[in-house]
Amino acid sequence: MTALPALPVKPAVSRSAGAVALRRFRRHRLAMFFLIVIVLLIIMALAAPLVSPYDPNAQDLSGFYEPPSARHLFGKDDLGRDILSRIIWGSRISLLVGFSVATLSILIGTVMGTLAGFFGGRTDYLISRFIELMLSLPTLPLLLVISGLLAASDAPAVMAFKASLGAGSSIIIVVAVLSLFGWMGTARLVRSEALKLRNLEYMDAARALGARNPRLMLRHMVPNLLPVIIVQATLDVGGAILTEAALSFLGFGIQPPVSTWGNMLSNAQEVVLQYPWIPFFPGLMILITVLAFNFLGDGMRDALDPRSKL
Repeated sequence: MTALPALPVKPAVSRSAGAVALRRFRRHRLAMFFLIVIVLLIIMALAAPLVSPYDPNAQDLSGFYEPPSARHLFGKDDLGRDILSRIIWGSRISLLVGFSVATLSILIGTVMGTLAGFFGGRTDYLISRFIELMLSLPTLPLLLVISGLLAASDAPAVMAFKASLGAGSSIIIVVAVLSLFGWMGTARLVRSEALKLRNLEYMDAARALGARNPRLMLRHMVPNLLPVIIVQATLDVGGAILTEAALSFLGFGIQPPVSTWGNMLSNAQEVVLQYPWIPFFPGLMILITVLAFNFLGDGMRDALDPRSKL
């Protein structure tokens, strides 16, 4: 009896966790679409001097409140400035504030949450009570008060501080204030995950091999917290952009002549009915940007969560 030839066996392909997450993320169509939108926004912000059709601060009082046209696609504002150019340059400030606030908030929240979850006991109690205290504060009124005091104060120390910061003092102040009140959500998420990880077998094995606490946290705990941190970071960017726009709209954020989407809305609030295109386009940019980062975070959460059916 003639033996049948053996069929070729296809070698098993091992997929890393990163490759699996990337494949799952690609299936999330909304997240992929808005990722492209975010990349385009970043390119527009970086290339603002090249793609901006006009100087964002150039005034033309003979053509103020000009409606959208072939020469000025988004029209002109109350000082005859090109709205499209101001939106392009404003994207720099909005994205800079969003990424800066998210980075600082993630750093502070990760440190506080990791310390609370890793050590537990009294350390966890003190940090958790401090987080709850910060969460109980009325955030927006405090942001308005602190931003207003720092912007309007004529105290010598404050004036010297703003002079040392130079032209970007209002941006740095807004980033610092938003970061001060933006880390608590990250801290609570990281703490809850760290409490689960601290007593797992691989942590006990590392302790048995002589690993000290700093190494346990940095080499064994924080890498396993990255999925939660990454998702929270994307949500923090959108939240920071929205909060900065709200502060600027109320007059307590980044001050003119620096162009931001928020202060563009503030300048248009008295003429919204007569010239609706003036607030429409910066408001639309805020909506698209915040939605993009929220959907990106949603897609990354589904991709990094092994329980997801994506």
